[in-house]
Amino acid sequence: MSKPLVLYDGYCALCDRSVQFLQKRQQADSLEYASLQSSSGQRLLETCSLSTEEFDTLVFYEKGHCYLRSTAGLRLLRYLRFPWPLLYGLLLIPAFLRDPVYNLIAHNRYRWFGHSSNG
Repeated sequence: MSKPLVLYDGYCALCDRSVQFLQKRQQADSLEYASLQSSSGQRLLETCSLSTEEFDTLVFYEKGHCYLRSTAGLRLLRYLRFPWPLLYGLLLIPAFLRDPVYNLIAHNRYRWFGHSSNG
């Protein structure tokens, strides 16, 4: 796996739309995507010692490291075209302050945004 990989919940409509957003704005051929439920997603979850049954977080795999939640989202912004990489600076805000907002959205994503049939 040479390119960074974005793992997302394939049954989440918000996640599916987010991937579409990223694909339209990423630097040419800079990111790969897989659903958490896919065979490649499951293998990477095992590699990262993460649950292969709970799909409540975004996972960003980059240079042998697994990043979760808001950290994953902010790190992957560096692979998008300007101006999105500017938001990478939000990593200066500690994760314990960023992740509660991420967790609130993740916990309610099906209720607020619905399900996708992509899986």
